[in-house]
Amino acid sequence: MSEPRLKTALWVSAVLRQSNQAGYPAMRLRRGDEDAGGVLAILLDPSEQAVVLAQTRAPDGSPAWIRGSGSEPVSEADASAYVTRQVGRDPDLWVLEFRVTDFTPPFEARLL
Repeated sequence: MSEPRLKTALWVSAVLRQSNQAGYPAMRLRRGDEDAGGVLAILLDPSEQAVVLAQTRAPDGSPAWIRGSGSEPVSEADASAYVTRQVGRDPDLWVLEFRVTDFTPPFEARLL
């Protein structure tokens, strides 16, 4: 039996509101599937470097995130190219952007 899941649209709305209220400007760049779409989170720092986080599952099945754009920050253009490729593979993806200072997600995230 699987654990109940929060609809993606509701999770996105809550995370964007929480981030903006905490002083980390956030916006939705692309709307995906309302119920079960995956999420890409672009973490953009003041120098316009970016890290793209992609949702995944940990070995124990719990939700987690990976650095889809690689272990080191990339240019905003490279991050955008990565997002474009992923959306081409999965048109149900949501894309969110967060302005951060240290590439730490402004939401609860277990990084693998």
